[in-house]
Amino acid sequence: MAALTQDRNTARRDGKELSLPVAAAKKIYAGSLVARDANGYATPGATATTLLGIGRAEEQADNTAGAGGALSVKVAKGVFKFANTAGADLITIADIGNDCYIVDDQTVTKTDGTGTRSIAGKVFDVDSDGVWVRFI
Repeated sequence: MAALTQDRNTARRDGKELSLPVAAAKKIYAGSLVARDANGYATPGATATTLLGIGRAEEQADNTAGAGGALSVKVAKGVFKFANTAGADLITIADIGNDCYIVDDQTVTKTDGTGTRSIAGKVFDVDSDGVWVRFI
């Protein structure tokens, strides 16, 4: 495409929300951690190596009887609180700014579980009842 020679009305989005097609046979609950699978579909957060944390589901999307992309789910970007793990994988304030990893659709952890977990997002903060995760 050639460089502009006149003003352009460039479309804009605020980057705070997107709509993603839901993977086949998946149910995503409102408020859950949503990931993108290797095919680009939204799926509930789970322990897997092929996912990428995308954000928080703004609504429930039940595609348990549908093909991939049969319906979509609204996903919010930003900073959201999810459950913390325990033991050696417990996320602490020393982990602020580091990646955290998906355990399930409501839980994050400090490590990739020796290569078995996908990145959820960045640890934004930690308090007594959870981990604040930043989704970009």
